[in-house]
Amino acid sequence: MSTDLRPLTAALPDLASWTAALRDRPIPLLASSAAALAALAEAEETHGNVDAHRIDVAIDDDPLATLWVLDLAARQRHVRQVTPAETITSAVMMLGIGTFFRASAEARVVEDLLANQPQAREGLAAVLRRAHRSARFALGFGIHRMESDVTLLRIAALLHDVTEMLLWCHAPALIGEVAARLHADPTLRSETAQRDVLHVSLIDLEQSLLRAWHLPERLLRLTDDHAEGLALVQPQRRLVKLAVQLARHTQSGWDNAALPDDIEELSQLLNLSPMAVRGLLGELDS
Repeated sequence: MSTDLRPLTAALPDLASWTAALRDRPIPLLASSAAALAALAEAEETHGNVDAHRIDVAIDDDPLATLWVLDLAARQRHVRQVTPAETITSAVMMLGIGTFFRASAEARVVEDLLANQPQAREGLAAVLRRAHRSARFALGFGIHRMESDVTLLRIAALLHDVTEMLLWCHAPALIGEVAARLHADPTLRSETAQRDVLHVSLIDLEQSLLRAWHLPERLLRLTDDHAEGLALVQPQRRLVKLAVQLARHTQSGWDNAALPDDIEELSQLLNLSPMAVRGLLGELDS
């Protein structure tokens, strides 16, 4: 892993270059997650009563911490362990409590990386708020449909925009330029702005990174906006995509022009009337 934490200030030429650059940089944790893990590590050392579930509860609202744990488990997964970890709990159980806490003590912290960059902290905070809403929506939709893997659906929605979060940490000026262009021109497509500034789209970069980190195939499929064919019409895949779209389209209010189409598609997926869907969204967002 690279020890050079200087921000990337010039766009890299292609997807392979971006993947290599971000793959080798640390996945930082939010300060709140780092503090929670430090407290749990102390409790484990003193009382020996910390289990994987307590760790999950402490950090499962932090997309970056979730990604960090899954990546850590993937890096250390034994060749005979066929099934990769898909949740924080399963990852910590695979690693072992002692190994996990030794690694967490060395983890980088977002607020340290961005100590003198208030705009980057603000930009990251906005993406985190959107991710939390996406995760709430996905969990609520999954429960309504009585899906068996609601935890995985929530994690997929939480991680959907994690590449944007990493860019706020490691290339804040570049992702800030993307955000500025989108703010200046509401009609500009996000992917167009990303390719103009970064030379890649964030969804392509995210899929490339998730594969480079050897994350579970199911998470890759659930977070892939470019999925085609059968993958596109899978209910779980549609559920995550709609959760993310709704969080994005309503981040500034409930009058976005794309919202009626989202609600109509969701009403079909959940077998609810559009009015009932609006009521469910209001409950989940409260």
